[in-house]
Amino acid sequence: MVLYVSDQAVARRFWTEVIGCTVATDAEYGDERWLEVLTPDGHTRLVLTKAQPGFERPAARDDLPHSNVFFYTDDIEATHRELTAKGVAFPAPPVKQSWGWWAMFEDPEGTRFALRQD
Repeated sequence: MVLYVSDQAVARRFWTEVIGCTVATDAEYGDERWLEVLTPDGHTRLVLTKAQPGFERPAARDDLPHSNVFFYTDDIEATHRELTAKGVAFPAPPVKQSWGWWAMFEDPEGTRFALRQD
């Protein structure tokens, strides 16, 4: 999954030091940098690509994520507490829906991602 970011160094710190991903690849090629992180469960690679000038993240209602990347946790309330303590912004606390628990968190650029617990 490709995530467009304005600052790869800031994105790398957020995804590794705060969220708990590991760096899979960080290599320069030409004038650019190829940066991949592996999610804590080891199942998904996120490519943190430098957004080109004029890039705008997809528009979304305030109650929906900007990204189609959904993260899952076994204990959403504990994850919410842990990430909030690390400074991660949550537009609203976790809420139980008929289909499971739901929350959203934001990266340093304000891009919202879904967090789920079944």
